[in-house]
Amino acid sequence: MSAEPQIELVGIDKHYGSFHALKNINLTIPKGQFVALVGPSGCGKSTLLRSLAGLETITGGTMKIGGDVMNGVPPRKRDVAMVFQSYALYPHMTVEQNLTYSLRLKRVSKDEMKRATEEVAKTIGLSHLLHRYPRELSGGQRQRVAMGRAIIRNPKAFLFDEPLSNLDAALRVHMRKEIRALHDRLGATSVYVTHDQIEAMTMADHVVVMRDGVIEQQGSPLELYDTPATRFVAGFIGSPAMNFVDGTTSADGTSVTLDLPASRTIQLGRQVEPGRRVTVGLRPEHLSITEDENSPLIVDVAVVESTGSLTYITAAGDAGLTIVLTGRSDLRAGDRIALAIEPGRVHLFDADSGRAI
Repeated sequence: MSAEPQIELVGIDKHYGSFHALKNINLTIPKGQFVALVGPSGCGKSTLLRSLAGLETITGGTMKIGGDVMNGVPPRKRDVAMVFQSYALYPHMTVEQNLTYSLRLKRVSKDEMKRATEEVAKTIGLSHLLHRYPRELSGGQRQRVAMGRAIIRNPKAFLFDEPLSNLDAALRVHMRKEIRALHDRLGATSVYVTHDQIEAMTMADHVVVMRDGVIEQQGSPLELYDTPATRFVAGFIGSPAMNFVDGTTSADGTSVTLDLPASRTIQLGRQVEPGRRVTVGLRPEHLSITEDENSPLIVDVAVVESTGSLTYITAAGDAGLTIVLTGRSDLRAGDRIALAIEPGRVHLFDADSGRAI
């Protein structure tokens, strides 16, 4: 039995004058789910989040939170808590005062406030820092205070607006685990905006990929990875990005000839429309080196980069294929290698529309 909807968006539109920022957005978020809104800058993800918070006024559609229609309801009455990229802490207040600010506005009793503060401080691991000021905290600690300030309100939904963008790479990895663990511990409903698809893939139950104000595709992280609906989603989800090569399907529709020197042909393991112009998608991690001289892909190595556990190879030529190998490699720039890929790993997209075939 699925959880009841906590957030329901039906036909949401948002205009800024003649600019159509959100176009017929339909999205249902069950109670307790962690949803990531992801996409490039300008795709509408932050506008959608701000509309949920009431910081933007929608121009069409219906927005419900906890079963109540929120159209026209001011932010303070929506019972949602927002965590910003900039932390937005009061510099003249201690950690404890920052945490309890919303409770003091509601005139909560001192005993109840003390209990809530201790509980939240323990949850975010800042019990020993309650009397410090924001300037005395690290970036990660400040972000924890911002999350604690949201948690203490016990809202219907948590809204995260790229909260980790200001942190260094190692701390981002640590904090995304903390945020997800907090979400699970609280049984919260979370909407998380990010341009980083790795954050979206590792943290979310459900990922919504946006582009030009519309939802391009939504589903579980692995659904989007395994079965991207468009070339855009295929190129956005996965790191490094998917390789794309133009080609034409064969007369019997069981293979595709790539627009590469020597007319390389790849078997598809399925049948598609014959003689169709397509874009072939090959994930870097699905390409492997083979000794087969009849391999459909023979390339010259241009760049080799090793992280110790993985080796990234960039091939020369217009296609500039990227290959990811597990472990280390003795390959050097200028080496010639043959590549193999399982037929079931080949993605096809219509050359004109970009839709998956």
